[in-house]
Amino acid sequence: SIQPPVGRRAKDGKGTRRDPCSNANTDEATVTHMAIKWDVHFQLKMLVGSVSLNVKILKDTTKVCLDIRDLSIRSITIDGTEVQFTISPNSHAFFGSTLCVSLPEEKSRAGSEIVIHISYSTSNEASALQWLTKEQTTDGKAPYLFSQCQAINARSIVPCMDSPSVKQTYDAEVSVPTGLTCLMSAIGEGSKGDEERTTFFFNQSVSIPSYLLAIVVGVLEKREISDRCAVWAEPSVVEKAHWEFSETEDILACAESIVGPYIWGRYDMVCLPATFPFGGMENPCLTFITPTLIAGDRSLVSVIVHEISHSWSGNLITNSTWEHFWLNEGFTMFIERKICGRLWNESYRQFMAHNGWTNNLIPAVNEQFHPTSPFTKLVQDHENVDPNESFSFVAYEKGSAFLFTLEQKLGGPEVFEKYLLDYIREFSHKAVDTDQWKEHLYSYFHDKQEILDAIDMTTWLFDVGMPPSKPKFDEEMVVDCDLLIKKWIDADESTVTNITRDSYESMKPLQKIECISQLRQHDPPLEHYKLEALNTLYSLNDSENCEILLNWIRLCIKSGWEPIVPRALRFLNSQGRLKYCRPVYRDLASWPLCADEVRENFLRSRHLLHPISAEMISKELNLRHNTKTLCF
Repeated sequence: SIQPPVGRRAKDGKGTRRDPCSNANTDEATVTHMAIKWDVHFQLKMLVGSVSLNVKILKDTTKVCLDIRDLSIRSITIDGTEVQFTISPNSHAFFGSTLCVSLPEEKSRAGSEIVIHISYSTSNEASALQWLTKEQTTDGKAPYLFSQCQAINARSIVPCMDSPSVKQTYDAEVSVPTGLTCLMSAIGEGSKGDEERTTFFFNQSVSIPSYLLAIVVGVLEKREISDRCAVWAEPSVVEKAHWEFSETEDILACAESIVGPYIWGRYDMVCLPATFPFGGMENPCLTFITPTLIAGDRSLVSVIVHEISHSWSGNLITNSTWEHFWLNEGFTMFIERKICGRLWNESYRQFMAHNGWTNNLIPAVNEQFHPTSPFTKLVQDHENVDPNESFSFVAYEKGSAFLFTLEQKLGGPEVFEKYLLDYIREFSHKAVDTDQWKEHLYSYFHDKQEILDAIDMTTWLFDVGMPPSKPKFDEEMVVDCDLLIKKWIDADESTVTNITRDSYESMKPLQKIECISQLRQHDPPLEHYKLEALNTLYSLNDSENCEILLNWIRLCIKSGWEPIVPRALRFLNSQGRLKYCRPVYRDLASWPLCADEVRENFLRSRHLLHPISAEMISKELNLRHNTKTLCF
């Protein structure tokens, strides 16, 4: 059995290590269904309403403990009878508080099934929600609301067992101002209303963890892609989004050919305002996506492939705690590239994996953290840790590279894809940790134990820094990148003008990203005359591909090229995606020339950001953050 550091913690009655990021008593009780009723109040920036929790008592207990954060609890009943409750703050503000509901003696026995009804309202600073004025939206027609509950923010909008180990179904009734559309991570079941308010109805019949609860409210239009796929967006964006993501049905069908049937009914997407902090969020039935994916050439569609892949790894099979996040993201990245290999070719899949290693994993280990940081482990210890702090490409790329290594060692793609199907069959609708994963791996490959034993799993899973070995990637698409990179590095002032556009323009977008990224990581930094030549030749300042623009801006900052500063600030102020904002803010803040200016820029614009983004960026800038102010 694997013995990670987290093994020191006590296990609950089901043999699962308790979740250090939740104070719910999941060993004694579990939530099986939520019935939500919300009134959305834009002026108050609050959700007001109630939730009824169907709870099953697992062991004799006097209470049910739930996670909450900044909720105002008005009353609590159990099966219609009012009961007492207590609210206790946790040791860290990011964990919120613990709501303990006292159980009547007759309801406290193992096997009892009860309904806890809680009337409450959210704070106007709920960490899961961003409230936009109409002026902050793309079209400026009406206010807008969207949520982001991953990792531990669901507790700021609903009392719950806010641990990925607890899965429940839900239904919801949400009242919004008439004229606005409400969507959730569930199947819509119609609406009714009058001139002032409209109520939308939803049902999610597949059990999901609390972090996949999601809501969006705004002026939205829908465009169908297929019988089960559609995209929603603000009116001025919806046609662009429809074109950009029109291949979604093909991607979904390809995914099914690899990992089995899609069980969620619909796969819809909503293109959110630019302040959405992530590239995508795999909310069931309704993936949230950032408009930064709309490049005009479908070059960033791999994010859609990634979110579709989560329909199996993450949503169907879920990491039991955030310490095992690699089981969500490593598998999803691995499946994403499997799908891309089928849709395009195996060389492209291999190049994606290579690019993930060079462009994502190496910078995460060496720049975002440090090679000795515990957050560079695959299996982590989150005791007293905000899981947002540990978020990086490590789980994605180190995890995917580990699976790639296993595939190569255990017989190749065909053999490993059969294992993937068996893994999904075994753990569907469950939460899993690394011990359970390894036990199943050894059971499935029982005839290859010597091969498995020869793989240094302890180092892969529990050691800091880069992995102990690199998978053998096909380098067919790397050769052209290396040739162009060498041209720029070897050029001098007299020969740099000999470089032409042709080789760069003939590359696929991911190859272009690889080139700019490798030039950024090169030491010593590029000379200024080369940066001027790069920009003149490739129009990098004007690129509509945000991945290229990100790496270009960071390349220029590393070289201390002052003309990039205004472009970098415009980039920061145009969107709130953490993948882009955190490294650019970090790089600018470490450059004495503009350290003060970039902090002032953040303080001016922080109110436009999602609370998660504001908190994470404030830490990059070494600012003390709370929900009301940010101070030096």
